[in-house]
Amino acid sequence: MTGARQLVVFDLDGTLIDSLPDMAGAVEDLLSSYGMPSPDTGSVRTMIGDGVAALVERALAWSESRNSGAHHAIDRAEATSRFMALYSPRATKLSRPFPGTRAVLELLRKHGWHLAVCTNKPEAAARTILETFELAPLFDAIGGGDSFPTRKPDPGHLLGVIERAGGTSHRTVMVGDHANDIRAAVGAGASSIFAEWGYCGIDSGAGATSCATKIDDVPSAAADIEARWLPA
Repeated sequence: MTGARQLVVFDLDGTLIDSLPDMAGAVEDLLSSYGMPSPDTGSVRTMIGDGVAALVERALAWSESRNSGAHHAIDRAEATSRFMALYSPRATKLSRPFPGTRAVLELLRKHGWHLAVCTNKPEAAARTILETFELAPLFDAIGGGDSFPTRKPDPGHLLGVIERAGGTSHRTVMVGDHANDIRAAVGAGASSIFAEWGYCGIDSGAGATSCATKIDDVPSAAADIEARWLPA
C-alpha cells in the first residue's frame, strides 16, 4: 500500500473482546454491595457501549425500578468509582478475545493496515486488557473514554484516535458493534464495518459502510472498502 496511512480502528467490548461475563459479574457485585437486586447477564449486555458511568446508571436504574419498597439515594459518581474498583481486578478473569481475533489483526497488519482501538472504556482498563491478552503490541494507538474531551458517538473521540495513530479519517475504517461506533465514523468522515457478532442488534448498524457476521470477515470487508477509495 502506498500514500496516506490506512487505518482500521476497533471498538473493544463486544468487538475485539467478549467482556460481558466480567462486566456482568462486577455489576452484580456492585449492586450486592448496596443490598440491591441484580440484572441477568442478558440485561447487562444491553447496557454496554456508552462508558462505565452509563453502565452503572443503567444498572442502578434497573435495580431501583425493581426495589421500589426501599429508597436508595446512591451517589452515581461514588457508585462508578466503586464499580471500577470491583471490575479492574477481574477484568480478564472470564473475558476473552473473540475467536480468531489475533489472526485477523495479524493478517490486517500483514496486508499493510495500521491498527488502533477506540473504546468508551477508560484507557487504563483497555490497555490492561489488551496487554493481558498480548494484543497491545499490534496497535499503533489506544484511545479510551477518558483520553479526549469527548467520547463516542462524538466524532472527536475517533478523530483523536486517528490522529494518535498517524492516520487520516478518509482512509480509516471503524469496526464496532454499537450504533455509537457507526455514528462516530459517519461524523468523522470515516468508513465503518458493523460487527454483527457483538452485543447490539442489527439495527445498530444503520449507516455502516459494510457489515461483518464474524471477525474473520473484517479483512475482506476492509479490502472491499479500500478498493473504493481514491488514490491518496
